Amino acid sequence: MPYRRSVGILSMLCLLIFSCKTKHTESIPAGPNDLSGVEKALGWTTLFDGKSMDQWRVYNGQGMEGWEVRDGAMVALGLEGKSADAITVDTFRNFVLRLEWNISKGGNSGIFYNVREGEGLTGVYQSGPEYQLIDDDGFGYPLEDWQHTAANYAMHPPKIKAHNPQGTWNTSRIIVDEGKVQHWLNDRLIIRYELWTDEWNELREASKWKEYPSYGIFKSGHIALQDHGNEISFRNIKIRKL
Repeated sequence: MPYRRSVGILSMLCLLIFSCKTKHTESIPAGPNDLSGVEKALGWTTLFDGKSMDQWRVYNGQGMEGWEVRDGAMVALGLEGKSADAITVDTFRNFVLRLEWNISKGGNSGIFYNVREGEGLTGVYQSGPEYQLIDDDGFGYPLEDWQHTAANYAMHPPKIKAHNPQGTWNTSRIIVDEGKVQHWLNDRLIIRYELWTDEWNELREASKWKEYPSYGIFKSGHIALQDHGNEISFRNIKIRKL
């Protein structure tokens, strides 16, 4: 084989190997609370770096009393008389939110979006729809179908069960895109629904939310993590704006 041709083939093989190695490296998952190269390229950002909670504050307040950073996770301590829901400093409209959570035995919590403050609002649940988090198998009393993990709390029950056992980590994802919402749990689509439709309004009026005039009416707002008086840990909290 002529020398020039053999060098050319060798160069192409090296380029192919290097390209494969580069793609493989980019696909390697990032460490806890970090972003991979692919995630950065796609526009993901972190809401918690494993050390500081400076992108969060308590609802209707400042600071993060009732929360602590422990082993690279944000932990709601569930202190009696001191529970406080955490909200993002920033607000969001259309996004994909992904995080991991680990709940205590018998625990109850939730992820909220389109949360607002002021105007007589005293709790995140009064404005923001909720992705339910709970110890499905060890809660203290029987649960309604719309109370199980990944439900749109008090509105849409989960279609399937996909939770990991209490004491282990679960991965949740919420997609909100111009009122169209999806709840994912451990890489499985649990429910989808659309805000502000006739069906939505009928469900709202038939539920406890009819007593809360600000519930589900906002098109943007804070993301919230609930301190419901039980310990729960959150990590790898990432978001991508749509």
